[in-house]
Amino acid sequence: MQGIVDSMAQFHLSWLNWFLAFLASFILGMGKAGVKGLGVLIVTLMAILFGGKASTGILIPLMVAADILAVFYYNRHTQWKFLLKILPTMVLGVLIGVWFGNDISERLFKQIMAIFIILTVIMMVWMDRKKNMAVPKHWFFASSMGLLSGITSMIGNLAGSFADIYFLAVRLPKNQFIGTAAWLFLIINVFKLPFHIFVWKTVTSESLLLNLFLTPGILFGFLSGVTLVKLLNNEVYRKFIMIVTAMGALLMLFR
Repeated sequence: MQGIVDSMAQFHLSWLNWFLAFLASFILGMGKAGVKGLGVLIVTLMAILFGGKASTGILIPLMVAADILAVFYYNRHTQWKFLLKILPTMVLGVLIGVWFGNDISERLFKQIMAIFIILTVIMMVWMDRKKNMAVPKHWFFASSMGLLSGITSMIGNLAGSFADIYFLAVRLPKNQFIGTAAWLFLIINVFKLPFHIFVWKTVTSESLLLNLFLTPGILFGFLSGVTLVKLLNNEVYRKFIMIVTAMGALLMLFR
């Protein structure tokens, strides 16, 4: 026990900071279990604790671990035809994010992104109120959502909002929504990992050791999230995603 405490002490974090880091990993686990729209809160907590760019390197291995849990649990619900529509431009977006990641003003970028998310959620609410069952089928919609998801995924680990908007728009039922998103983000986050290690150098031996201490939070969060998602029907789940996505965008806009 003393050895664990000594190892934790090397990160120079207060007990409050450790609590916030575990809370972020717990929320991450819940998010990967299907409680969507919480990504901005996770990113905000980790950025406060470790700094903007460094926090992306701490988060990415945790996200891969959580993605593996989600794929294992929801794999049978995956809708590959929708995943393959958004994946190619999402990969392109990641590459753009790698290239421009050091030059973009993070504050301005996130403000613009937040405004776009809010406007898109308003559009989705309007479509629901009009009972418009038409699903966006044009290639431009899937491609643009994929590109924005990829860029924001690499720069700020904030791809969830755009991907969620796409899956909401094509009206995937709850479990298919979660299963398809699980595979999408496992693929993307594994693809991002080498860039964090070799290009941005944000994944280090020290950050990986920190990940080991935070991993139990992911497991507890995932189990809690699975329980919560089971209590929500498809319509309630859809409304829940839109509400928390909009709230997350507002938090990103004003934080």
